Amino acid sequence: MKNIPKVTNYIDDDEKQLIEAIERDDYQVGSSALTSDRLQELQAGARAKMNEERAPISLRIPKTDLSRLKTRAMQEGIPYQTLINSILHKSVN
Repeated sequence: MKNIPKVTNYIDDDEKQLIEAIERDDYQVGSSALTSDRLQELQAGARAKMNEERAPISLRIPKTDLSRLKTRAMQEGIPYQTLINSILHKSVN
């Protein structure tokens, strides 16, 4: 069985209820919130971004920063490389 980290810090009660519903697998998107066409559009955009050509790099950072990145990634439930990529992407855009 895979150990999936759970979210434990919430912005407000609404966010807590939403995340708990998603984690219980009983969250349902309302029909007016997401149409089939919009879902296909979002999925196509996500696939295009995921398939974008990547370049491997080597980066030296302080061990304490790497440790904090790994901790933050674990809290968010994502690989630390994905978190680093997201931070870089936000910084350059």
